[in-house]
Amino acid sequence: MLDAAIARCLALSQAARTQQGDTLAATLAELDTALAELTAARAAQRGADSGSGADPGAMLELDLAGYITAWNAGAERLFGYPAAEALGQNILFLYTEDDDGALAELLHEQDGGMAEVRRRRKSGEVIWVQLALALLQDELGEPQGMRVRMAHVSEPLSDHDKISLHARIIEDSDQGVLITDAKERIVSINSAFTRITGYTPGESLGKTPDLLRSGVHDAEFRAKVRAAMNGEGPWRGEIVGRRKNGELFPQSVTISAVRDGEGKVSHTFSLFSDISVHKDAEARMQRMANYDTLTGLPNQCLLTQLMTQALTEARRNHEHGALLVVEISRLGSISDTLGHDVGNELLSAIGKLFRTALRDADILARLDGNRFGVALLHIEKREHAAIVAQKLASTLAAPIQLAAHSLQVGCSIGISVYPEDGLETGALIRHADVATSKAVQAESAFLFYSEEMNQRAKEHLRIESELRQALQHDELQLYYQPKVSLRSGRIVGAEALLRWRHPVRGLVSPGVFIPVAEETGLILELGNWVLEEACRQVRAWKDANLIMPPIAVNLSARQFDRQLPARMADVLQRHQVHPEQIMLEITESLLVRGTENVVAIMNELVAMGLALALDDFGTGYSSLAYLKKFPISTLKIDRSFVIGLPYEENDCAIARAIVTMAQQLRQEIVAEGVETAEQMSFLRELGCDQLQGYLFSQPVPADDFERMLREGKRLAFGAR
Repeated sequence: MLDAAIARCLALSQAARTQQGDTLAATLAELDTALAELTAARAAQRGADSGSGADPGAMLELDLAGYITAWNAGAERLFGYPAAEALGQNILFLYTEDDDGALAELLHEQDGGMAEVRRRRKSGEVIWVQLALALLQDELGEPQGMRVRMAHVSEPLSDHDKISLHARIIEDSDQGVLITDAKERIVSINSAFTRITGYTPGESLGKTPDLLRSGVHDAEFRAKVRAAMNGEGPWRGEIVGRRKNGELFPQSVTISAVRDGEGKVSHTFSLFSDISVHKDAEARMQRMANYDTLTGLPNQCLLTQLMTQALTEARRNHEHGALLVVEISRLGSISDTLGHDVGNELLSAIGKLFRTALRDADILARLDGNRFGVALLHIEKREHAAIVAQKLASTLAAPIQLAAHSLQVGCSIGISVYPEDGLETGALIRHADVATSKAVQAESAFLFYSEEMNQRAKEHLRIESELRQALQHDELQLYYQPKVSLRSGRIVGAEALLRWRHPVRGLVSPGVFIPVAEETGLILELGNWVLEEACRQVRAWKDANLIMPPIAVNLSARQFDRQLPARMADVLQRHQVHPEQIMLEITESLLVRGTENVVAIMNELVAMGLALALDDFGTGYSSLAYLKKFPISTLKIDRSFVIGLPYEENDCAIARAIVTMAQQLRQEIVAEGVETAEQMSFLRELGCDQLQGYLFSQPVPADDFERMLREGKRLAFGAR
């Protein structure tokens, strides 16, 4: 076998080095000369033997079925058949009657296989032949046959003959051969090594295999290779190597150690093949199996794989997700009218439009024909799937321009959500398909598989649409809820609260439309409108000679960015409002977002003269640490802690702790949601500064608040 032959070659070269004592290169050159002389002498001896007719140059080639495709002059002399008689014959015509029928010439799937077999000459004489096999491959690296070198072995090969034959096999092999000594220095390579790596013998002999190291493998991988080199057993696998020109290439490698007479590792040999073509073919096959050839998008097979993985994670983390099936309308008629090429181009354009409407984490796939699939692997709320469906439908609202054609298409979208509609990919696709069919029949842009989800999603979108109209049609209004001093009973401020007066449904609760505004990004427009309106109203009161206490305006976390100080300066300047007349109220959730950036923005606002209040204190991520870091002047006790006063022991303890802490930090305390005299008395005794609640007044329009100020309305402490 090849491994044994290499071991014998190494033993001979090692003995030669010991005997000669010259440099490695000189010794190898002498060994090559000796092998060449031995080969020539053996050929001369066989030529003198007229009865043998053997030729060490005998060679034939076979296809995978065993039929002869090449037959050289050496084979003709060995067997007596001219090429015209041998070509096209099955190799079995050389077999003896007692052979078992297995094609020995095709049994080895790798280069370097060897065998000694009996074969019949044309004369009928049966001879022993040694076969040296080399695998033939096509351009893609797939096996296509075998090259067989043959030598007559009427008597056993001597050690010198075997070494000569093995050396020739190694040199002619398509596999690269790399041999190192005990110090890991390269002592021998073959021509395939140079062809694959680009390194000549002069550039590699005496160096270490690090010459080919790519640097892409981790320490654990290198340890396994090192163990094989140290004699812990052969290692087979794939390694990424580096050619002389710097190019990385994948290689299939076998590494084994050779031991001397004392059992010590004297050499290591590596056999490797460049499998770049195989890898490229694998990648092409993988792409063909998992991607749509027309649009380049994942196909249903890949979508199913990714969805299945996501569902496993969703079950573990109790997360929500959705699957959308999008059916494109009018595609068939366009293809019938303008041709399938235009239809295909249109499909590709639609895929690109859909991709721009989705997040990077969302999966867009082409299922078949005119259908696309969209996997939303992680969504906060189920209704968010409806928002995505609306975006996809919106991308097709305008005609798509293709060369000379302006093409209008539409879509119907079916949505299934997990875990409600199933936790198996197949079930979710079926349910989304059913919803798509219903959407087509109902001529609806989208439908959920669940009717309840349909109603919730449609209500969500209705609110969003009408809220946008409210901004344009002057349906929004600010109400003001007074803040009252618990020392004097006088009004010392107010909180501006947004109200939506719907032309049909009347006053819409902020609890209904504010969450929708947060989810859709409309909160930015609403927040800017509130700031503008509050400053406009403060200026109007100033022009009416009314001395106004500070007006508090709520800020969304989305508004709190680096541009906020500039926006505030602009709106104050335009309405000629002093910063001391505006207080900004923020929530605790804002404080956990990037402390350094938030503190910097707050400091800019405070430097402008604006005051900051922390709203709903104690309901979110309450931390005493950030009360020291942030320039907050006012704490507001949330109504959830006020409602149980003075009878709920826990509420009393929390309120007392907040007031005590704020006093130590010299912060003003405002209690929200105060509705009874008992609550007011308890808070006043604690030392709370202000209250805000129905005990004094509910939120009122600007005119009513102005009237309270002019009339000097006060809180009656003695009321019970």
